[in-house]
Amino acid sequence: MSVSARSGYCKLFGKCVCSIEHLQQMELPGFAVAVWMFGCLYASVVGYPNGKVREACSSMVPCHSGSPQLSPEHTITVNGTEFKPGDNIEVHLSGPDFEGFFIQARDAEHLDRPAVGSFVLADRRRSQLLTCGRTKNSAVSHTSKAKKKDIKVYWIAPEAAPKHIQFLNSQLKIYTVITLCVLCFLRATVVKKYRIFWVKIPGPVVSQPDVLSPTPPLHATSEAVSTSQPVSYISKPFSASGCGITKFCIRNPTNCDPGSASCFFLSFQQEGSSVFIEMSGPSEGYLAFALSQDQWMGGDDAYLCVNVDHHVHVSTAHLKERSHPLLDSENALEDVSWRLADGLLQCSFRRGIRLPAYKGRFNLDTSYYIFLADGEASEGGLIYKHRRQPLVTNGLCNVTGLPQDIGGSRAPRLIKAHGALMFVAWITTVSIGVIVARFFKPVWSHSFLFGKELWFQVHRMLMLTTVMLTSISFVLPFVYRGGWSQQAGFHPYLGCAVMALSIFQPLMAGFRPSRHAPRRQLFNWCHWSTGTTARILAVVTMFLGMDLPALDLPDPWDTYAMIGFVAWHVGTDVLLEIHSYCLVRKVEVIEDDRVQILQSLTSAEAEGRLFKQIVLTIYVCGNLVFLVAFLIAINQV
Repeated sequence: MSVSARSGYCKLFGKCVCSIEHLQQMELPGFAVAVWMFGCLYASVVGYPNGKVREACSSMVPCHSGSPQLSPEHTITVNGTEFKPGDNIEVHLSGPDFEGFFIQARDAEHLDRPAVGSFVLADRRRSQLLTCGRTKNSAVSHTSKAKKKDIKVYWIAPEAAPKHIQFLNSQLKIYTVITLCVLCFLRATVVKKYRIFWVKIPGPVVSQPDVLSPTPPLHATSEAVSTSQPVSYISKPFSASGCGITKFCIRNPTNCDPGSASCFFLSFQQEGSSVFIEMSGPSEGYLAFALSQDQWMGGDDAYLCVNVDHHVHVSTAHLKERSHPLLDSENALEDVSWRLADGLLQCSFRRGIRLPAYKGRFNLDTSYYIFLADGEASEGGLIYKHRRQPLVTNGLCNVTGLPQDIGGSRAPRLIKAHGALMFVAWITTVSIGVIVARFFKPVWSHSFLFGKELWFQVHRMLMLTTVMLTSISFVLPFVYRGGWSQQAGFHPYLGCAVMALSIFQPLMAGFRPSRHAPRRQLFNWCHWSTGTTARILAVVTMFLGMDLPALDLPDPWDTYAMIGFVAWHVGTDVLLEIHSYCLVRKVEVIEDDRVQILQSLTSAEAEGRLFKQIVLTIYVCGNLVFLVAFLIAINQV
């Protein structure tokens, strides 16, 4: 190849092909050259569908061939024009469908310097935090190549933030990278399709006023800031000695010691016209409780204790549906104290029973449902959504009334009933029904109940019970949610499939052919495959449902227990299969090199009646042990 031709060749196919040519000159095996070429081309084509784009931290250019476009399609907007160190700025990227993005902030006057500030996610399913350089959480990227129309994140201004921030947007058309940059310039690279992308599109500018930087305030959203109050340090853990006698207490687990590393504790003690409140729990982020007139979030009176740089900020807020709490500009709390030690976050404060001068504060001489929640908080004090359901009292409570010492539940009663009925149906009734039909036809062939063979009546009764329990349980989550849940993953979809198969199975059984009909064999295979599919899907669905926030059984106990049940059932099934095979072999007689069956399978199976009945008894007892364990776990959630 001539020099000029080789030069054009390299420009067309890039360094990868030229490197391959170099390998060939080294006379490496053809397979090695092929592997090298595959790796080269794969790296240049695949990009970063999982959002791990740290290689683009400096350049903000996605790993795709081609040149960036000049006319942008996507825009970045922010929710204000000024900021102070410690503030959070809401950054919103929107436009036509894109797949990937990459956001970071830089000093607009020095765009070649490392990223500035840190981010907090608004949607953890579609976005993730990355670390560029030495600044933790200084970039945000996508989690998958699923199409998106908009992305919202929060940028936390650092202590030494520049006075001006400009947001830049660099983007691609199927794959999107976005960067926030500080004069601070927000820069974003968005990819919509490979080889079609835009880089560093200018966005809005926000500025820092010429004032001294105050102590970073707590921000639950960008709409409100809590005022500081004189605080003191709590010297020792709270005590539950007065619970139910002089103060109203909520503990989870029930009767736990507030000083233990697993106890969530909330107490109210009336002192004249005010109430002294104590709250503690194992949290490194925040603890919060809310007074609500119902068991749903929204329109509630909330109180937050948030760990901000190893100091606890205590503030009041109000809740708007399922969104971040809005902090009050005026704090109605007095005698604020806190403690961070031994893995516990503790705070205490006092407030008046009635606060007519403060909008949104409920009167404490009325009954409410009480929510107690915990979760993570960023270094700037922005709180994340709690990962599990809040603890909710089982009924309305008057904290200034008769002192009580109560618990609560992290799972709604309808969801608990849903889980309990499904466990009864798919751990107990269906499993026993399958074992009876599969192995007890010859054992109970001469026993009858209501004119039908005993094994058939037991099997039919257990299966119809399964269908009834599944149908009732299936409806309960829809009643609780008021419709379809968008946050339950694959669980509801698999649940619908199980419900459909559960209904179809008895309907198909109602049309089964007679025992000696030509289509009976086909029916047997369809009946078995439908039932087996339903059971497998049911187990998978229960695996997924146990860890959903609405139930969230203890982890990893729930996984091990379910694996134990599956092993128990499969082991029993295999044992009975081996036993049946041994019975058949026992009655075989070898004559002239030919195997002759001297007894039918039915009579051979009948010889093992005692063994099978013992195994069935042990199996039923084992199933009941698993069932009771799961029901106890559900009750304690």
